[in-house]
Formats: sequence, structure tokens, C-alpha cells
Amino acid sequence: MRTLRPQLASLLLLGMALAQRQVAVQEGPLYRTEGSHITLWCKVSGYQGPAEQNFQWSIYLPSAPEREVQIVSTVDPSFPYAIYTQRVRSRGIYVERVQGDAVLLHITELQDRDAGEYECHTPNTDERYFGSYSAKMNLVVIPDSLRVTAVPQTLNKVERDSLELKCEVSKSTAQHSHVSIAWYRQRGSEAPVEVISLSRDFVLRAGSAYAQRQATGDVRLDKVGETTSKLTIYNLHPSDQGEFYCEAAEWIQDPDKSWYAMTRKRSQGAIVNVQATDKEFSVRLETEKRTYIVGEPVEFRCILEAQNVPDRYFSISWAFNSSLIASLGPNAVPVLNNEFAQREALGQLKVAKESDNVFVLKIYRLRLEDSGKYNCRVTEREKTVTGDFIDKESKRPKNIPISVLPLKAGFAVTAISRTPGVTYNESFDLQCIIKPHYPSWVPVSVTWRFQPAGSTEFHDLVTFTRDGGVQWGDRYMGFRTRTAIEKAESSNNVRLSISRASDTEAGKYQCVAELWRKNYNSSWTRLADRTSNLLEIRVLRPVTKLQVSKSKRSITLVENRPIPLNCSVKSQTSPDSHFAVLWYVHKPSDADGKLILKTTHSSAFEYGTYAEEEGLRGRLQFERSASGGLFSLTVQRAEVRDSGSYYCHVEEWLLSPNHAWYKLAEEVSGRTEVTVKQPDNRLQVNQTHKNITVLENQWVTLECLVSSRTSPSSQLSVEWYVWRPGHPEKEAVARLSRQSTLRYGDLVALGDLRSRLHLESPSPGLYLLSIQNATVRDSGAYNCRVEEWLLDPSDRWYKRAEDLSGLITLTVKQPDPTLQVDTATANLTVQEKESFPLDCSILSRSSPESHFAVTWYNLRAKEAGGHAEEEEEEEEEKEAVLSVGPDAVFSPEAGRWEGRLRFQRLSAVLFRLTVLQAGGADTGNYSCRVEEWLADPNGVWYRLAEEESGTVAVHVQDAGSTLQSVICSNDALFYFVFFYPFPIFGILIITILLVRFKSRNSGKNSEGKNGVPLLWIKEPHLNYSPTCLEPPVLSIHPGTID
Repeated sequence: MRTLRPQLASLLLLGMALAQRQVAVQEGPLYRTEGSHITLWCKVSGYQGPAEQNFQWSIYLPSAPEREVQIVSTVDPSFPYAIYTQRVRSRGIYVERVQGDAVLLHITELQDRDAGEYECHTPNTDERYFGSYSAKMNLVVIPDSLRVTAVPQTLNKVERDSLELKCEVSKSTAQHSHVSIAWYRQRGSEAPVEVISLSRDFVLRAGSAYAQRQATGDVRLDKVGETTSKLTIYNLHPSDQGEFYCEAAEWIQDPDKSWYAMTRKRSQGAIVNVQATDKEFSVRLETEKRTYIVGEPVEFRCILEAQNVPDRYFSISWAFNSSLIASLGPNAVPVLNNEFAQREALGQLKVAKESDNVFVLKIYRLRLEDSGKYNCRVTEREKTVTGDFIDKESKRPKNIPISVLPLKAGFAVTAISRTPGVTYNESFDLQCIIKPHYPSWVPVSVTWRFQPAGSTEFHDLVTFTRDGGVQWGDRYMGFRTRTAIEKAESSNNVRLSISRASDTEAGKYQCVAELWRKNYNSSWTRLADRTSNLLEIRVLRPVTKLQVSKSKRSITLVENRPIPLNCSVKSQTSPDSHFAVLWYVHKPSDADGKLILKTTHSSAFEYGTYAEEEGLRGRLQFERSASGGLFSLTVQRAEVRDSGSYYCHVEEWLLSPNHAWYKLAEEVSGRTEVTVKQPDNRLQVNQTHKNITVLENQWVTLECLVSSRTSPSSQLSVEWYVWRPGHPEKEAVARLSRQSTLRYGDLVALGDLRSRLHLESPSPGLYLLSIQNATVRDSGAYNCRVEEWLLDPSDRWYKRAEDLSGLITLTVKQPDPTLQVDTATANLTVQEKESFPLDCSILSRSSPESHFAVTWYNLRAKEAGGHAEEEEEEEEEKEAVLSVGPDAVFSPEAGRWEGRLRFQRLSAVLFRLTVLQAGGADTGNYSCRVEEWLADPNGVWYRLAEEESGTVAVHVQDAGSTLQSVICSNDALFYFVFFYPFPIFGILIITILLVRFKSRNSGKNSEGKNGVPLLWIKEPHLNYSPTCLEPPVLSIHPGTID
């Protein structure tokens, strides 16, 4: 309940800002003791519908965490399950509505079975489901282990006796908890009065009725054992009579960080009776001293010593030089006379009752006329039945005379310091000593003035004003954060303490003191002023302890590798030191080192001129170790030109107290000699010599194998060369650049070879040169030249190495001729006017791509002429009948063969020549000659082989003349008999039809359709055929194939 309402107020504000329903429940887990009364709050926000929302509480027991057990509802009386029905009806469990959308679940007597996960559910009143409608929290029930015991007893005491009571408090809670203990006094039906308590935070505090006595040590609470505490009251009063008991509470901290009293118990009481001694009283007047200075305060204390003072009535009066100042009745209301009433109204005087037996007269600022005798009188009064008071005994102590002396204006001011020289961030004190030592109440103002080092003017730094305030000068507001000004309690000496000294505080200081007097009209009069001596303060920078490693080393590495450079700070002045590191390189050709990179103390990077000129910006990597003393510079992708002597220049920077960085020291490291070289040449090309022989028109592949290379990331260019027979110089065939660009050699030298080249790399390091359709001219000695290119760190490619392969001798041959023609002889007899065939059969050929030229010859026997005395000799006369070239072009027909030859190609290897209308002159021997032609890869045909077939002997028999033969053998007679009669008969028929048509339509309009005259007659189609038994012989011209 203690923190519920502030939390609900915050939840209300939260709910206004949400756009959806949100149910919130008290945060768990909560630990509560068995048997205690607990509350759990639940709040809904972001809802729609009525302002009064309904709530339903359920629990999920640890034994069945998935099963909901309903406890209580604000809307449904039948909501609780049977195990909770009785407790809900008897108000052992109930819901308190704090407001329309917030409730408290009360469990008046917590049981062990109440532990579990509680769920607060709000039935939907929105137009649609949007948000959360329930929330859960865990409640843990723990045993109540708090035990509070005290011995029940009755004690009879006499006034001014001492009282001791003990109380034992113990607990055995497993959770972390605190215990608070309090002692109370109770009289009958009156409310208990707290005597003294020890809070859960171990704060000891007395009740209001015993606070004064606890301050004087008359009331104590002590721990005398692990679980036992003891209450002690010294100088018992009759008002202490009653029943004393102790009460303890066990506190636990909830998840919201608030403390909750799980259980609270009290012990049995001890009855204490205090018997008063008598009704006598005495009065004592006290003050601090007897001599004062004008302006000092004075306090008079009138102390009443009597028994049972709270139950008796006393009045007091104050007198000065036997004149009444003020009086206080039993009601403790002061009444002052005119003069002192004015001073009381101005705050210069006060009359009060400090406690039941102490009365005080205070004069805050004494005047000279306040010197004299002071006294107090105490009168005991008795209250009558009518309520009036009557005076009884009256007593007063001895007078106390005081002397008020005037303030002396003569004084001296001195400025001193124990630390005139300090180091940065150290502190120093300045003392302004005023002699004589005026009391602290004397109005003295002290001003510290400051002249900065290098300046000639003083300015007010800070003033301790006459009324105790502190006023800072306008020009040095920065001093305030590191400067403390303090005035001594017993004097007007002022100490100026400056911490974290810096250059700003170095200079000369002096203090100025002014003595003031406050007049009756509240105005001020300056009585005197003094200026101190000059005090010079020197602020020095700390002595550096910077040490940088001077060790030297040498590094040799291959280009493209990183260059690691280290700069180690072996010692530093302060753990807070920052470092600026400048990296340099010194080349043999340079007089001084060149700046590569600078990292400032604030970790900013600045590239040097060398880095800009050499393009190092993208290759530099700077690192600093976590410990801060090791700096590393890595030059990535090293180049040969990066060789040189590297070193670092370290600057140590510290933060001044003014939060400004200053350079304390600098030092140079040892040098690192770096040598960057190119990688070793490991390029190797296969040097094996090879001989390759292929047939013309075949494909041939030449191999160039790189067996090793300098770097896997290198690029290779490959160039092929050839030495041709009869050519003294090598010729470039093709070049594959490292960018995979293909270029050919001299176009004139290569000729058609360029179109037949194919260059590929099926795998890294393997390059194949393929020649398609190889020709004899492609023969020669081939080899490849491989160049290896590497990428330098500046992304520029350079040639690192080259190597030649072994020679590959290529021989391209024409195919061997295998042409074979049928050489068998034959005899053929035909009748005159018949046709006879002459076959030319090729039994084998050299290539399926071969073409053939075929020529038929007629071989006739003839008699050689000569002188009579010469020997007769028979010769054969060879006559070409028909020639068919490889391109199927026919030769002109000889005169007697014209029109009587028919050529046929029955298959790729069988040719036939048919001679029509055989005559007697055709008798003779016939043969064919075959030439085999092949095309080289350039498409140029060449003759590979030739062969002649066997002879065919043809004999033509003579036959008699017939009408048919006469007609058919004469062209003029043939056309007269078979062709001319048909057109004559056609004309005659057309004429007859026209005559008949005119005679039939003589009476009709002679115009045709649509008035157009009929000008033509369709001639009927006539077919005819020769009556001769055989078709006429048609002339066959070269190139015609049946």
C-alpha cells in the first residue's frame, strides 16, 4: 500500500499515451510471509468502453502450472473455484477498487498454498481485440521465522535511577532481508510513545519525547549479542512510568527497489513504576564567557532542576540590571518590554523555551550598552480548579555580569602559502591571516586578488563578504570549479584552496581585508582596510618519464607483403598520458626523414607529404594496443621503392587542469631497416622437344605447359613462334596477352593460317594452340614464349620473368594414294543403231572426300604407212570420247560423237557413258582413265593419283535399211510426216467453226458480251507423238547428266 498510489498515478499517465489496451500488474516475484496480509495491484489502460473496468484474478499453482484456478472477480460472484469460495465469502480474499481502472487484491491471511503465478485479467469492452488483456506475476510464500522475545517483568524504580531492558530478535529467512527494532512506552489506553529505534538501514533515532535525552546520552540502544539489543535509560523521570516493549519488523526489497515489511511483531511488556523524590527545585544560570566584543552574540541559559517537571507549572522572567527584559508563563509565550521588543522584532534578540527545564535568552549582536548584570527568576505556579494560576515558590540564581568591549580598528593582514611551487594537477592553499584575531561574528570582508603570470594588473578573484557570503569576480569564473574558500570558525582568517593547478593559476596573489560595522539602521560603515604582501605561486609542468624503445632491427621481405613497424613506449609520465606518433622514413638519397603519417593525441590522422607523393594513403594501417604503450604502423602491399629506414617520433601529451592538452615531451625511437625485393623467379616452361606428324586436313594441337610460376596470382602471356623450312627467321604465329587478348602474327606471313588457329587454356598454366585443317605449308618447328607478369602494390603490372618451351616439330603430309580402277577386259557386240554402255568402276579411293576426273578413250587399230622396204607395223590410235572434270564440267564432244553420248554417275565410284546410235565406225577398244583429286585445307584442288581401267572391245554389226530408218534418219522427212499436217488440220477446223457460227447468229447483234467484239477463238490443245518406234536422238551437251 505504501507505494501503490504513486505507481498507479504514473500508470494512469502511461495509459493515456497508449493506443491499445494494456494490463499491468505488480512486478514479481514477491516474497511474503505466511499468515501476513498482502495486496497486489492491477491496472488497465488504453481501453475503450466504460470508465469502470472489471477484473478477474486467477492463479497457476506450481503443482499444475498449466491449469488456471479462478480466485475472485469484480463482476461474477460465481467466478471463484471451490477451494477459494469460502475465503472470498468471508472476505479473507477480496478486491478493493482504487479507481475505475485500478484495483487491489487483498489476501488477509496468506497461506502456503497461495504461492504461485497470479494472473489479472480484464474482460474486453473494446470494439475489437487489440492489445493485452491480462498480466502475470509470481508470489512466493515463505515461513514466518521472525521471533521477538523479552522477559515479562514489573520493575519499581526511583526517580534518577537507571533502567535496562533487553529484547531478543531472530529470523531464519533464506532470502536477504533486514530487521528494524523499536522500543515503545505505553500508559493505559494512551497511544504508544516511541522511545528509540534502529531502522532497517541501521540508523538510530529517538522519538520526539526522548530526543533531547538521547542527545545528552541518557537514552541508549545497544546491541549486546548477535540477536539481543539493550535499552538503557539513565536519570529516570516520573514521566517514564509505563509499559515498555520492543517491536521488530522484517523487511525485504521488492523488484521495484522498495522495501516492504513482511511481518511485524512485538514482545511482551515490562511494567516500570518510577517514584518521584520530592517537589523541590533549583535554578542555574549559565553563559559561555563574561567578556565580549561589540557585535558578538551571547546566550544565557536558565536551567530548572526539579522532579516531574512536565507535570508541574513554572513561569520565568529575565532581567538586565534589575530591569525586566521578558517573561514566559506556563504556556511558554514570551512577553518583552518596549526596548527589547523592538530588538526582538529586528531579529537581534530571542527569548524561548528550549525544553521543559531549559529557558534561553539570546542577543545576536551585542552593543556597548549591553554591558551589565543578567539574571532569571523561576516561579512555580499551581493551577486552581477554576483554571487560574497562583504563584508558589520563586527562586533565582546569582547574577552574571558581562562586559562588552569596543571593536579595535588596528589590524594587519598577511598572505602565506606552504606550497609556493606546485606541479600540474596538484593543489595549493593560500592563507589570509588577520591579526589580531577577530571573532568570527565580527563583520570582516576578505578579498583575494590575482595577477596572472606575465600580466601587470590585479583583478578581484573572490570575496568572502562581511555577511558570510562568497562573491566571485567576473574575469575568473573558471576558478570556481577548482577553488574552495573557507573562513575559520574562531577567526576571520580566510583560506583559499585551489585544486588541479595549471598555468592559469600561476601568478601573484594578495588578500585585502576590510573591517565593517553594522549601524542601527542596518547600514554599514567600513572602519578600516589592509592589504597583504604579494605571494607568488609557480605552477610547473610534471617531469617527464617518457622513454621510447631505441632498439634497431632489419626486415627483408618480398613485395606485396605487409611491412610491420612497431613503436613501443617503455615508460610514461602519467597513466592518463596521450601520445602523438609521427612516422618517418629515411632514404639514402635524402638528407632528412620524410613524414609518412601523424596520429595526434586525440587519435586524429594526418598524412605526411611522403604518403601523398608515394600514394601510401590506401596502404597504411595504424593500430594501438589496448594497454596504450605499443603503436603499430603496417604498410600494406609493400613495393621495392618502400625500402628505407623507418622510425617514429613520439610526443607525450597531458590534459591540463583547464582541460587543455599540452605537449610535455618528445622522443625518437630506434630505426627499422626495411628491404623490399621482388619475388624470386620460379617460372618454368616444359622444355621437352616433340615431333608430331599429321595428315593434311587434320587438326593438330600444340601444347605449352607452365610447370611452375612465381606467384599463383601472377598473369601469363603466351606467344607462339614457328620456323618454316627454307625460312631463316622465326615467324610470330599468335600471342595471348595477360588480359586474354588474342593477337595474330604478320598477316602476309601467316596467310590463311590465321583463320585456322585456335588458342585456349583449359586449365591454369596449360595453353593449347590448335591448327584446324592442317596443310603441308603448316609444317615447321613451333615453340612458345611465356612471360609472367606480377601486380605491384600500386596496382601496376610488370614483367617479372619469361621462358621458352621446347621445340615441337610439326610435319604435315598429304595422304598416300590408294586409287584403284577395275582393270578387267571385256568384249561387247551390238547391232548398228543400238546403244552400248561403257562403265568405269573405281574399286578403292584414297579419301571419302576425293573427287574424280574421268575420261573415256576409243582405241582403234590402224596401219602405219612407210616405204616398201620398211617393215609394216600395226599401231593403236587413241581418241578421247568424253572428259568429265573433278568439278563435273564436260569437255566438248568430238565431231562424230556429237549428240550420241549420255553420261551417268550411278554411284560415287561408278561412272557410265552410253553411246547412242552405234555405227560401224564405233567398233574398237574403249577404256577410261580416272584422276583422283583432293582439296587442301585452303580449298585448292590438287591431283593425287591417276589410273586407267581395262579395255572393252566393242564390235558393231551392220543392218539393212527400212522405211522407219529412212524416215527417222532424215530430219526434213521426219518433220514433214509427223509435224506439219497437224497445224494445217487445226486451221481448217477453226475456219469451219467460224463460218457456222456466223450463219447461226446472222440475225443477232454481232457484238459480244458487254458490247465488246469477239476478236479471238481458243485453239484446242493438240498432243502428238512420233510414229517412229524409237525416239529421236537428241544432242547431249557437256554438263548434262541424265
